[in-house]
Amino acid sequence: MKNLTKQNVIGFIGTGVMGKSMAGHILEAGFPLVVYNRTKEKALDLIHNGAKWVDTPQEVAEASDVVITIVGYPSDVEELYLGENGILKHMKQGSVALDMTTSSPKLAAEIFKKGMDKGISILDAPVSGGDIGAKEARLSIMVGGDEESFELAKPLLDRLGSNVVYQGKAGSGQHTKMCNQIAIASNMMGVTEALLYAKKSGLNPENVLKSITSGAAGSWSLSNLVPRMIEEDYAPGFYIKHFIKDLKIALDSAKDMELRTPGLELALSLYEELAMNGEENSGTQALIKLLEH
Repeated sequence: MKNLTKQNVIGFIGTGVMGKSMAGHILEAGFPLVVYNRTKEKALDLIHNGAKWVDTPQEVAEASDVVITIVGYPSDVEELYLGENGILKHMKQGSVALDMTTSSPKLAAEIFKKGMDKGISILDAPVSGGDIGAKEARLSIMVGGDEESFELAKPLLDRLGSNVVYQGKAGSGQHTKMCNQIAIASNMMGVTEALLYAKKSGLNPENVLKSITSGAAGSWSLSNLVPRMIEEDYAPGFYIKHFIKDLKIALDSAKDMELRTPGLELALSLYEELAMNGEENSGTQALIKLLEH
């Protein structure tokens, strides 16, 4: 495939919290869309708006020129791409796959190599921005793999995000996402403690936010998640169970590089404690539940 046109069929696997909105943007852009999700109910809106449903990932692979995947865990990615009925066995030669799951850099490099052996280009393209970024097509997308394939896929990625950056060879997108998650991990502890300090000292939390969100303390988490904490809204823009997965990948990669990451280790321990308390399906802003007691 030399160029991406509106005649090219896009396959989308994984229509969860973020994937559903992302797939919707592709439909709105006028591309033919084929979808699969383990729970069909989560794809019903897309089907109603014109997406074609198929019953297996294999059928997505066979029908599509570009396949986008965003699933849960590295084990899901490995099974989806390299398993007995993995999509690499069924994709067309010359097609492209973009794995937008946050996954292992090592696994991304392995899948890329096996794809190249079959004449298929695989890009690792994890995203940041949560449910809001997905809904508003303002995701940050960090991409690793073959640069020519990145340029081919970029018009599609531009429909999903407002900050699309090529980072380098296969696995570079995932390594960049680990940088993102490491930064968020310590920041989440900081913004949660700041909110609790504001409450305990008798300040109005909304007024505190007005002062500090535009100053040196400003961050995405402060602007978007602390208001949810104030409202006691713990619905997942990003699941705690998935954040734990990401932090474990980051910690393993850091250890491989003999890098000390004390903030990452502490954040992981706190989120694991939250999950043990039954909060694994809450949003990451539920950290306040642990620290306020």
